[in-house]
Amino acid sequence: MKEVIRQRALELGFDDCRFTTAEAPESAAPFQDWLRARRHGEMAYLERNADKRINPQRVLPGARSVICLAASYAQRDEWRVTSDANCAPESRHPSPVTRHAAIACYARFDDYHAVLGKHLKTLAGFVNQLGSGDTRSLWYVDTGPVLERDFAQRAGLGFIGKHTNVISRKLGNWIFLAEILTTLELEADAPEKNRCGSCTQCIAACPTKAITAPFQLDARLCISYLTIELKGPILFELRPAIGNRIYGCDDCLAVCPWNRFAREGNLMKAHARPDLATPDLVELLQLDEAGFKARFVGTPMLRAKRRGLLRNICVALGNVGDESVLPALQRASYDGEPLIAEHARWAIGQIESRFR
Repeated sequence: MKEVIRQRALELGFDDCRFTTAEAPESAAPFQDWLRARRHGEMAYLERNADKRINPQRVLPGARSVICLAASYAQRDEWRVTSDANCAPESRHPSPVTRHAAIACYARFDDYHAVLGKHLKTLAGFVNQLGSGDTRSLWYVDTGPVLERDFAQRAGLGFIGKHTNVISRKLGNWIFLAEILTTLELEADAPEKNRCGSCTQCIAACPTKAITAPFQLDARLCISYLTIELKGPILFELRPAIGNRIYGCDDCLAVCPWNRFAREGNLMKAHARPDLATPDLVELLQLDEAGFKARFVGTPMLRAKRRGLLRNICVALGNVGDESVLPALQRASYDGEPLIAEHARWAIGQIESRFR
């Protein structure tokens, strides 16, 4: 039965499928310690449903197995994987002056929640049909109250690297994770062991030193958190390190040597958004609410909302813009959204201090 499910998952486009039990994840205690240390920042939802994350039975009573799936979002022209490779080279080493924004690789596609969710729903229905009439299954793509990285490692899908992301030996770390909790009992696959060895490239690559120690992340310092999850102003001392990134950061992922095994994903390649590779910062800064929604409809970037994305754009322009972008920033400094206006004024000051 397990091989039948795995084959169906691959037919649906997933790049890997593994199985584990629905027992509580081993990192339950460290996760609770991480929350108590407030390293999750403003991500209050992690705290609200912490009891479910550490106990799968609170998510699906009677759960016996977890089907763990991976979908690669590596792209063919981004396979040049060396020790200093980067999916978005301008984010790691931006030109002294540029108008190009850097967007995390995973966001340069149609929203993965919808893309993967459609196929997960089909697979979950298939699993239920294989079981008895009372088999129940729940599927999640990133948003469910489960510690998905722990399940992925226990299922042998990959191992949790020192940057706290899952690394697959066959796919690298450019992967989306998804899972199906089911009451169907399935034989567990062997867990994966950590294979980072002595490598610390991901720790050294982090622009804000958010990876405070191997396997330890302070989300409050992470550029992905700052540009997506944080709803208020970005701390002054962290703004310069953001460079030209306006949505997420790939630096710790990009330097991982395991990316030499990355390959283009079956599911995601048809959903790439080339227009999000290196968009113009000034053009994006001029978006009103309707324009923002039209430009990013169907992508993960809607999550930042206009106020958050334009805040990030102002920071990026303050870091890498020249005098030619000042008129756009001047207009933004009068934006009706105070968050945007404040960051625009900061950016103006940064540029003026460099060029005047």
